[in-house]
Amino acid sequence: MPFAALGLSPALVHAANALGFTAPTPIQAEAIPAVLQGRDLLGCAQTGSGKTAAFGLPLLQQLLPQAQLAAAPGHGPRRLRALVLVPTRELAAQVGEVLRALAGHLPGQRLQVAVAFGGVSINPQLMALRGGADVIVATPGRLLDLVNHNALSLAQVQTLVLDEADRLLDLGFAEELQRVLALLPARRQNLLLSATFPAGVATLAEGLLRDPLRIDVPQAPDTAPDIAQRAIAVDAARRTQLLKQLLKDEAGWTRVLVFVATQYAAEHVAEKLYKAGIYASPFHGGLSQGTRRQVLQEFKDERWQVVVTTDLAARGIDIAGLPAVVNYDLPRAAADYVHRIGRTGRAGASGVAVSFVTPESEGHWRLIAKRQGLLDLAVEQVPGFELAAPAAGSGTAMATAQVPGAVPAAIQRPGKLPPGTGGIKGKRPSKKDKLRAAAAAASGGAAAPEDGAAGEA
Repeated sequence: MPFAALGLSPALVHAANALGFTAPTPIQAEAIPAVLQGRDLLGCAQTGSGKTAAFGLPLLQQLLPQAQLAAAPGHGPRRLRALVLVPTRELAAQVGEVLRALAGHLPGQRLQVAVAFGGVSINPQLMALRGGADVIVATPGRLLDLVNHNALSLAQVQTLVLDEADRLLDLGFAEELQRVLALLPARRQNLLLSATFPAGVATLAEGLLRDPLRIDVPQAPDTAPDIAQRAIAVDAARRTQLLKQLLKDEAGWTRVLVFVATQYAAEHVAEKLYKAGIYASPFHGGLSQGTRRQVLQEFKDERWQVVVTTDLAARGIDIAGLPAVVNYDLPRAAADYVHRIGRTGRAGASGVAVSFVTPESEGHWRLIAKRQGLLDLAVEQVPGFELAAPAAGSGTAMATAQVPGAVPAAIQRPGKLPPGTGGIKGKRPSKKDKLRAAAAAASGGAAAPEDGAAGEA
């Protein structure tokens, strides 16, 4: 089915083709007609499935008539008609780049796309908005800063997009999101998209939507990303050594994204690798925006072999041709496993995702394996990195057979915060962490991760 059959104008079809979008993906084929009809949307599709274009193409088409009027001489500043909220700076920059590229290929049109996020000076963003904008892509905190500076008004926004909606509806963003929603018109089109919608978040999403079209694109064999998944049993203290060995043995691992639980761990592991002669760099919310932008661009340019990151890099970031992802620490939320491994195997490429399973994190791995349909995935042991034998007199009797989904010869160690589970924080809990913990205690669940700056980072 061509894009023209979805109701897009010739100008938008031309823009899509110019960016290499030759045929719509399943999420695009279902979402674009619904958005053009003005319907609310709750869209769930795998990472790398084209969700940005699924809302971006029809959104720009809706804005074109008003943009043409706003460009007329003497019309005055443009009035903001569309708002795209994202959870991280990197995703804001990436989505803004796509929308600007599409708008730039519209012949004779002058759509203004603004991008705003924290961590940098607000002054250039204030200057960029002096003439108004048709659409803005922003993180919640910086958007509110711009409103407080009277740089823009949300009173005439017609379309609200929540990209990575499950993250924005999470407790860590609750206060800022509610403040933004209070500034928007009651009647508007709402588009919520993500790769995952946990049950609790889906319930919150329903409260924002009016008679929505629900799109849930299953991972059919011919559309599922080609990601070979592995789980390797290893003692927590030997994970860095195992990572070095894998980087040495796996010839195709020219670039690897390694996920850890904390900012401290990102710095520590990257330093160990760098001292071992491996070009590795940390990437997390504690770094300045300039440093983060530089590291990410250099990684895309293949100047770094390894980037060690927190869950800040788990969502939305597109690194073309990334061969491998390693879960040095398992994600604290099972749903985040999907987002992490989705950084590889994108746009038809193949990739590999490796998870380190320590004796302490065996139970958590079983939970992830159950929820992701990986119970048949056997946990390997790499020669030379077999698990240590149980201490004499420990009273721990563990099975030695290799069982799918279970760590062989697992050893239980004392400690309230064992390594490898993603439960260790590198600093005092932030306000968002405390809110998550309180909500988890009230619901009997586990608190989701927070990078410290991953929300307004």
